[in-house]
Formats: sequence, C-alpha cells, structure tokens
Amino acid sequence: MALKRHTAVITALTLIGAVAAPAEGPAGAAPAPAPKKVISVSSVAALQSAVKQAQPGDRIELADGSYSTSSAIALTQSGTASAPITIAAQHTGKAEIKGTDGFSFGSIHYVTVEGFRLTHGNAISLPTGADHVRLTRNVIQLSKSSTKNWVTVACDDCEVDHNTFQHKSSLGVFLQISGPGSSGMAQRVRIHHNYFYDHSYSGSNGGESIRLGLSSRQHASAHATVEYNLFEKANGDSEAISVKSSDNTVRYNTLRDTRGQICLRHGSRTLVEGNIILGGTSGIRFFGNDHVIINNLIQNIGGMPIEVGSGNIRDDTDSTTDHEAADRGLVAFNTVVSTKTNLIGIGTEGHEYGPDHTTVADNILVGGSGNLVTVGRDTNTKWEGNIVWGGSRGDMPASGGRSVNPALTVDSGGLDRLTAGSPAIDAAAGTYAQVTQDMDLQARSGAKDVGADEYLTGGTGRRALTTADVGPSAP
Repeated sequence: MALKRHTAVITALTLIGAVAAPAEGPAGAAPAPAPKKVISVSSVAALQSAVKQAQPGDRIELADGSYSTSSAIALTQSGTASAPITIAAQHTGKAEIKGTDGFSFGSIHYVTVEGFRLTHGNAISLPTGADHVRLTRNVIQLSKSSTKNWVTVACDDCEVDHNTFQHKSSLGVFLQISGPGSSGMAQRVRIHHNYFYDHSYSGSNGGESIRLGLSSRQHASAHATVEYNLFEKANGDSEAISVKSSDNTVRYNTLRDTRGQICLRHGSRTLVEGNIILGGTSGIRFFGNDHVIINNLIQNIGGMPIEVGSGNIRDDTDSTTDHEAADRGLVAFNTVVSTKTNLIGIGTEGHEYGPDHTTVADNILVGGSGNLVTVGRDTNTKWEGNIVWGGSRGDMPASGGRSVNPALTVDSGGLDRLTAGSPAIDAAAGTYAQVTQDMDLQARSGAKDVGADEYLTGGTGRRALTTADVGPSAP
C-alpha cells in the first residue's frame, strides 16, 4: 500500500479554519479600492443627506453611537466596479441603527453597507433592480417580533459576508434569497463567513437560517455559493440551510450543535461538499435530481446523518410544495461517525416514489450497533467501495463495501481522520470525476482514499470553523 504524502500542501492551509479558499472564492477577491473621499457624519439626518449626494468612490462613515429612525435611510446613488460607494460605521459594531427602519435599497449598483449594528424593526430588502450590493461586517438583530424574514436578497451579484445574524425567536428566516417575479432567482449571490446563531423559534416550519429559493422558484438556476459560514443553535427549523432552487454550491460550512440540517428540499444539480457537521440533530437530506454530496464529515448527531429522499411525486414540473423523489444523486467520499444506527437512509419516508439511480460509493460509516444502512423504497441504487464498522451493513448489499475497521483517530481539533494503517488508504472504487480533492481542499491524486479525508503525513488538516473565523471581526 503506497501512502500518499501531502505535508507541503498542509503548510498552505492556514486561513479560514485552516483552509486556503479556492482561487474563485471570497478569499481570492481583490481588496476594495481606497476611497476617493471620506465623509464623516454624526446624525441620521446628516447620513441621509450624505448618501443622497454620494459619488462613486465615496466612503460615508457614521460616528459611534446609537441612532433611532422613524423612516428608512434611502440609498439611491450608485458606485462603479472600480469605485464603489461605501456606507459604514466609523468603527465596526459601534454605530447602532434602531427605531423603525434601517437602510432602504433602491435600484442601485456597487454599494456596500458595512460595520453597523442593525436592531431596527422593519426588514431589510435588496430588490431585483439592484446589483453588486454588499452587506458586510454587520450585526443583524432586528427588534420587531412580527418581522418575518430579516434580510431578503433578490438582486444579482450580491454579497452577504462577515455578518452575525443572531437571537431570533419568531417565525421567519435570517436570510432569504429570492428573485424576480414569482419564479426567478437572483443570480450569483455569495454568502460567506457569516455567523448564524440562536434561532429559537419553536414552530414546526419556517425558521431556517438560510432559505435559498422557494418552492415556486425551484426550477430556476441561481448559481449561488454558500461557504465558510458557521451555524450554532440554528434551532428554528429542521433545515438550517434550505435549498429551494437549482445549480447551487454549499461547501466548507460548519454546523455545530444545531437542530437544522443541510436540506436540498427542491431543485436540481446542487453540490454539497466539504461541510463539517458536529452534534445536533441531523446532517444532510436531499430531494430532486442530480445532486452531488461529497467530502462531508458528519460526527455524533442525534438523528440520521445522510438521507436520500423518496417523494410523493417523481418529477415536480409544476413547482409545488410536494416532495420530489431524489434521482441520480451521488453520495460519495463522506465520513460519518456516530454511536447511532441508521447512518444512511434511502427512501425511508414512506412516500410513493423511491429514489432512482442513486450512487453510494466510497463512504466511511462508523456506528454504534445494528443496521447502519436502511433502504425503504428505491430502484437502481449502485453501491461500491464503502467501509462499514461498528454495526452491520443492514440493507447495503455485500458487494457494496467491506466490514472493516477504518482505523480512524480524533485529531487535535476533534475531527475523525485516517491513520497510517487504515484499510481506507488507496482503496476507493471507481474514479468519480466530481471528486478532485478531499475535505481539506488538498488534491486527490492517484488512487483515492475512502471517506472525506485523504491520509496525511505530518502537519495538521482543516479544523471546524469557530467564531474567530466568521462574523464582523474575522479576517
């Protein structure tokens, strides 16, 4: 058995939870250009006057303090790609906007709102006529309990990053991504390095942290990216990240001690990669067609870690609220460690239509006892290369993998990894072109290792995100 060595790669994994972001990701973005003019204001009236007269490249700074509004602060002026307009707190987190309203976004372009504490009553909306709007380094904790969704993004090429969303006890989501009309989706929205904390709504539905689309928008391609976010106590819904649109990427997030799961509730062709899910209630659940679930690490959750959904409809051509059976899904190179049984469920909801042509390959499943795989209703499922330990295969056929100890160890960050003698090393079945790297963002070269982690010699790998990595004060 040839052990691959990646020590040189690990030395580069120093940022963003010890992971270097992909070249196209947020960490690769160019720094903001220096402002052409800095305008200092110290009242709501002066702020409103300044934003009405803002020119491309201006930076308007509100002095530290608490400011109460009785109407919206209307943003009507646009910047350019090379000279955006920035409306900012003079010092991050030191200027609070309370009262009835915060910022109202018109059909504006290249505008950034940065560094405020937003505790006002009415919701925040980025409309379809805008584009290239950025919400960054704000604390968002709206005050009115009847406010449903706190932030709604309906415009293209917008960015929501390094914010804290916290302390919501009412119905509604922290962040809703919408779009034009009743069925369109905002394009290329980027959601990264945010902290979603303490959604305590106790209803059965409607308290997600992020809802990416709606049932009526499920067939619209959004091309959104949700990455490097931390979710803790996201308990307002069984879905922390609820995807209800198509062609999205959900990667490198950490969910810790939270009721909510990553759920692909509607839509097709979403990639769920490299997420770390620790504790809490459930892991990843998906419906719809052609999803790819790879390189995720799920540890010690109370419910089912990976669930491939059956449906009461085969293909939802009318954009209803029905559950659409999952077809042609790939569940590969994930590591699941739990003291429970039922680590993977396929078609277990009891709906009429079972998942079709699901591939379950090269996963590591370490459980407590009993059946680790449960199949309710399915057709044409392909199983290969999996490793099962601490329980029985259950409904996985004998040809689908081996019952062998994968020889995992817990690293200094509390994550389960391979050790030098692991039978998972170089043992993956199939090539799976979708899997080009592992959970540490290191390239998988040659024969791949089973599970989310490629074996390393020397150094340390990625760690779960903490509050130091996300929110207004993070790098």
